[in-house]
Amino acid sequence: MGLFHRKSRPVPAVLPPQVQLRPGTNHPFGMLEGYTPLHSPEFALYRAIREAVPVVDAAIWKLIRLSGGVTARCPDPNTEEALNQFLRTVKTGWNQVGIQSFLDGYLDSLLTNGRAVGELVLSHGGTDVEAVLCGSVSQIQIKESGSPLELLLCGREPDGSSRVLPYQELLLFTPYQPTPEAPYGTSLLYAMPFLSNILLKIYQTLGVNWERAGNVRFSVVYKPQGEALEPGAARERSQMLASEWSAAMQSSRSGSVRDFVAVGDVEIKVIGAESQIPDCQVPVRLILEQLIAQTGIPPFLLGLNWSSTERMSSQQADVMTSEITALRRTLTPPLEKICRLWLRLHGYDPRVEILWEDINLQDQVEEAKALLYQQQARRLKLENDTLEDERNGH
Repeated sequence: MGLFHRKSRPVPAVLPPQVQLRPGTNHPFGMLEGYTPLHSPEFALYRAIREAVPVVDAAIWKLIRLSGGVTARCPDPNTEEALNQFLRTVKTGWNQVGIQSFLDGYLDSLLTNGRAVGELVLSHGGTDVEAVLCGSVSQIQIKESGSPLELLLCGREPDGSSRVLPYQELLLFTPYQPTPEAPYGTSLLYAMPFLSNILLKIYQTLGVNWERAGNVRFSVVYKPQGEALEPGAARERSQMLASEWSAAMQSSRSGSVRDFVAVGDVEIKVIGAESQIPDCQVPVRLILEQLIAQTGIPPFLLGLNWSSTERMSSQQADVMTSEITALRRTLTPPLEKICRLWLRLHGYDPRVEILWEDINLQDQVEEAKALLYQQQARRLKLENDTLEDERNGH
């Protein structure tokens, strides 16, 4: 017997192995599934939404194209002609020329990321505007200055710190729909991650179901009649049936027709033929309606013909016109800053007015009818005024 009594140690429980690598996501845009709304913008998330949902990307490009067409007006005609020539020929990077190409990229960042940044590049000596470039909002940080009416744009250093960019007067910054909670802009897509995730799950499940149901698999069952087969003979016959069925399928793939002949009770079924793929048209349409409503564009302009009588009504045209006008109001201040800087560098009067092309969303026949009715009303008014004057003895 031992001198010391040892206490029995508890046997440690066997823990299951810990998974270190997570499995793949359900759909290729897994960022949408793990999204948690935060105050900081998620630029990569918004780009993923545009890539994953083509109708959203098409809607944004429609807004960009409809918002185009800009010129400048100056008090002096010669100054105006020179300024418009500059707007048509200014370099905007990546072999792009013209202020419209700059506005396309600027508005694309504005709608997608909720903010846009740009830069005016001066020539050597600072006597002319050499180029107008769009910047990446993910590489810019915003710092509030001492004045509540000013802010500073900072660049990110490789070590993670930020530094105030030296020439703030040459930088452009525009927020989209700023709010007290998000003073630096709100993306047009900020309310779409949840519904986009559901839509992608439906599409992914639909593709998997079609892959299973479309790639038909057969079940061949042989039932011997009136005879008892030994295990070896049963295995031999099953292998023979399998080889003959495989040969028949291979022949059909190459385009030839080959019959499958068997003796006995042979039953051939399609695996999964009894199950039907769920109809996804209704839920997909409900989600797309919510996503498209966020963009403000009528569905049929995006190729979604949900009704055979859909057309651009006057009310829809007015709403679209107001949406485009609001986007143009947002783009006017950076355009004015570009034009004023160019005018000052060349010694011209810095007064300038930004003019946008007319928005034409109405049918020309309807416009012609409206113009005809206006002229008829004007003629009737003149006739009534003439009759009144004659009655009064004038």
